[in-house]
Amino acid sequence: MAMKDMNIAKLASVDVPLFNGIVQDLFPGIESPVIDYGKLELKGMGLQLIPFTITKVIQLYETKNSRHSTMIVGNTGSGKTVTWRTLQATMSALCRSGDAAYNLEFPLNPKAVSLGELYGEYDLSTGEWTDGILSSVMRAAYEKPDEKWILFDGPVDTLWIESMNSVMDDNKVLTLINGERISMPEQVSLLFEVENLAVASPATVSRCGMVYTDYSDLGWKPYVHSWIEKRPKVLGSVEGMGRGAVQR
Repeated sequence: MAMKDMNIAKLASVDVPLFNGIVQDLFPGIESPVIDYGKLELKGMGLQLIPFTITKVIQLYETKNSRHSTMIVGNTGSGKTVTWRTLQATMSALCRSGDAAYNLEFPLNPKAVSLGELYGEYDLSTGEWTDGILSSVMRAAYEKPDEKWILFDGPVDTLWIESMNSVMDDNKVLTLINGERISMPEQVSLLFEVENLAVASPATVSRCGMVYTDYSDLGWKPYVHSWIEKRPKVLGSVEGMGRGAVQR
């Protein structure tokens, strides 16, 4: 179970049978138990509840339970945003029923701002320190013990991600250029939504749990079905008008 939990979520669909075969060779005649999450019900939000999406939501939930830093990797249109938003909606619904801590997210695009705006910087004219977006969010995370996700929705590169390595490891401490150290609370976790890890260093990748979403597994049919369901229900009225004309 440990081997499957740490590896299957990051594999492409074509590699999963090969991995399962290796596990069967290592543990012959042993069947892995299927975990029943009970009240972990998926809220469709007007979307198609297909097995691929359900599997990825559960894999994200399991990965976040074992790591405080998680990366959802996949091409555009592979369901990355739907995966974490579905899990968020489910956890929020469970909280309202009294079963879990409420979930909040702080989405930001690290490539849309400068490093100073992201982490904080000194004003060269006055010498005053100004907090950045991330440092302000981490300070605000202490206010309530509710579960919180800091979501980085943007490409991962060495310009900004290397400063996060100390936050992603067991220290969970952000060190600013003014020497201040901000520790990340236990109820806060990091979530990265990226297209690929082409320029990410091994030090960064090894600190994160990985969930890979493959567009070939999702396909185009769920988009078409959702689009059809949102169209006006005019087919029945048109058919009724045709039958009336025939009778007349």
